[in-house]
Amino acid sequence: MMHPSTSVQFIADDLGHGVVATAFIPKGTITWVQDPLDRVFSPAEIHQLTPSVQALLEYYAFRNARGEMVLCWDHARYVNHSFRSNCLSTAYDFEIAVRDIHPGEQLTDDYGYLNLSMPWRPSDEGTRRKWVRPDDLLRYAQGWDRSLGEALRSSSAVAQPLLEWLPAETCAELQRIQAGEASMRSIRELYFAG
Repeated sequence: MMHPSTSVQFIADDLGHGVVATAFIPKGTITWVQDPLDRVFSPAEIHQLTPSVQALLEYYAFRNARGEMVLCWDHARYVNHSFRSNCLSTAYDFEIAVRDIHPGEQLTDDYGYLNLSMPWRPSDEGTRRKWVRPDDLLRYAQGWDRSLGEALRSSSAVAQPLLEWLPAETCAELQRIQAGEASMRSIRELYFAG
């Protein structure tokens, strides 16, 4: 489930469409939650698909830590990559804004934590990183965890329209983290070693 203050818009010929903020989304806001309508394909189900359908799944879905492909039912599947992403995934099946996102700005992910099966070279953003690699979660988890920790500390002070979509046990764990009673699970837990 994507944040309600977003829409799909055409971005550019080389990117196609993307997800854009329609209102201010402050740092610490949950921007996406995996919900029951998202379709999860097991490795066995993926293997039974034709190569052309597998290619579509590889393009529009992401691989979780169990090797399943998750195809979002809503416009979450149009979130584009950026090495300077303003959203990051967590080990809790949701994404969070790691900096303020202004109206008209794209919501972006770093595809490095989506367990791509092959290296991929996106458009050059002028960053040191030029490639998204299957092992990026192992390389960059520490820095992503720092950003996630800061965002989670901000999360109790901002409106959370997607909070109702989180399981009760996840909400309870987040409250313990915000109170300093528990440590945040690392984004590294998203890594699929297969």
